[in-house]
Amino acid sequence: MTIDTGVTPARRAPVALARRFLTGGVVGASLASVVVGGIVENGPLFATGLVLPVVYGLLFFLAGVPRRAQQAAVVPRTALAMIERLEAVEGESSDIPVRFGLTVTPDDGPAFGVEIAQDINLVDLPDYRPRGVVVVQYPPDRPWLVRIVKRPTPEWENRVASACLDSVPGAARMAAPPEVCAFGFVGLLGLLLGAAAVVLLFRVDLFDRDTGAKSPSAARPSVSSTSSTTVVSSASGMVALGLGHSFLDKGELERAIDSLTKGGDTHQALTIVVQERLLSVVFSPVGTESPGFAPRALPYDRFPALVEKATNILGVHSPKTWQITADRLTGAFVIRVVVTGPGGTASLEADGQGRVVRRTPAK
Repeated sequence: MTIDTGVTPARRAPVALARRFLTGGVVGASLASVVVGGIVENGPLFATGLVLPVVYGLLFFLAGVPRRAQQAAVVPRTALAMIERLEAVEGESSDIPVRFGLTVTPDDGPAFGVEIAQDINLVDLPDYRPRGVVVVQYPPDRPWLVRIVKRPTPEWENRVASACLDSVPGAARMAAPPEVCAFGFVGLLGLLLGAAAVVLLFRVDLFDRDTGAKSPSAARPSVSSTSSTTVVSSASGMVALGLGHSFLDKGELERAIDSLTKGGDTHQALTIVVQERLLSVVFSPVGTESPGFAPRALPYDRFPALVEKATNILGVHSPKTWQITADRLTGAFVIRVVVTGPGGTASLEADGQGRVVRRTPAK
C-alpha cells in the first residue's frame, strides 16, 4: 500500500537531523551552564542554563505551529475495521489502556493492519471483542494514527450493524516510520558539543580558581567506592552503582541520596536524574533563590512502580533503557519517567506523591 504524505523522507531527513543536533546542543549547553555556573558562582551563566531550554522550547513550539495547523486541516478518513485481537491492562481510573490489533478496510483503498493503544471506559469495554467491527478514523498521510470512533454517526452505526468483514491475509502493516541510528548519534553529538562549548568558554574560571583559602581536603570532592562510586561537590553529586545493582532495588536510591546529602535536609536540589545504575543531582547554589526541592522528600518507593507502568501499561516491551527525572524548574514539581524499547518510547508524569497525572503511550 502506497501512502503519499506530500513530503518525501529524503527531504525531511536533513531538517530532522538539524533539529535533533540543535536540540542536543541546547540540552548540553543548558546543563553545563547550570553546573559550571554553580561551581564558579556565576549567576548570569547559571540563569542562562535555566532560561535557555525554556526559550528554545517556546521557539520550537512556535516553529511547529504551521506544521500542526497543516496536519489539523487534513480531513481524516473514516473506515470500518475488524478487531483481530485486544488486550486490556490494569489502569487507575475508569478509562483503562487497551491494545488493539486492527484490520482497517477503507472504501477507496486496500486493507491494512495496524497496532494501536487507546483508553476505553470500563463500561464500554464489553462492546469491543475479537472479530467485532468498529468505526475508525485516521489521517490519510499518517494511516498508523488510527483511532476508534466511540460514538459514530447513525450512518456508520448502520454500516457496522450490517458489515461482515474478514481478516485480510498479507495486508500491509502500518507503523510510524522508524528513526535511523543517525538521529541518535547526531543528538548525542550536539549534546556533547554544547556542553564542551560552555566548559571551554569558562575553563579559566573552572581550572584556575584561587583555592588558597580552602584546605586540600575541603576543595577536593569526596569519593567513596564499595559496590558504588560517589562523587560530591557543592554544586552536584553523582552515584554510580556496580554491576549487578540497580537503583530500582529496594532502599538503593534512599542510601544514595543520603550519601549525597550527608543525611540532612539542608541541601536543595534543582534536578535529580535516575538511570539503571547512575544517579545525578544538581544542587541549588547557596545564597540564591532558585526553585529547588528537598531530595530526601521524593517518593522513592513509588519509582519501581512508575517504571513498570511506563513499561507495561504504555506499550513498551522489553525496555532497553529507562530514566526518571525530578525537577520543579517550571514552578510545579514533576516526576517524569521515560522508557525506551523495541516498541518505541513511552513516558508518564507524576506529582510529588508519585501519582500519575499524564501518560504518553509508545510511539
